[in-house]
Amino acid sequence: MATIIRKEERDFQQHPGRMDGWRLMTDMSRQKRGLNPQYLNFDMRELPPHQYNSAYHFHRFAEELFLMLTGSATLRTPEGLTEVHPGDMLFFEAGETGAHQLYNHTDEPCTYLDLRSFIGHDVCEYPDSGKLILMPTAETFCKDEQHAYFEGEQGVDTIWNRLRGNND
Repeated sequence: MATIIRKEERDFQQHPGRMDGWRLMTDMSRQKRGLNPQYLNFDMRELPPHQYNSAYHFHRFAEELFLMLTGSATLRTPEGLTEVHPGDMLFFEAGETGAHQLYNHTDEPCTYLDLRSFIGHDVCEYPDSGKLILMPTAETFCKDEQHAYFEGEQGVDTIWNRLRGNND
């Protein structure tokens, strides 16, 4: 079934919990229509003047494509900074080389279509802060605190004995 979302239906809203400098707006018309894509996730975004779209990040298991529709912004990638304009397509491959962040350096809002592949899960990594976020649960961890697989697993016999009703 085809679903058409008319531009008159656009309802840009700020995500709760956003702080100054990070006031990205998302069109909620897709969610209001109950569209829940299985493999292709998409959102229309509006980035107000002098705001960042997100923290600098990359996806381990997703590719992302932005289609710039109105306004201009500055794109940060591992190669540095570059301006992007209406009609530009920005492709971000999975992995470190696909790291990205937008900043609206202008006095006008910019809008873009954000398309992302989705296989049911993802890990987003944030190089500036050392965070990892597991998706879709949004559990956040510090990458620097890595542990060996068997760390903390000592004493398994005690646990099994307790489960068997043995107090040995």
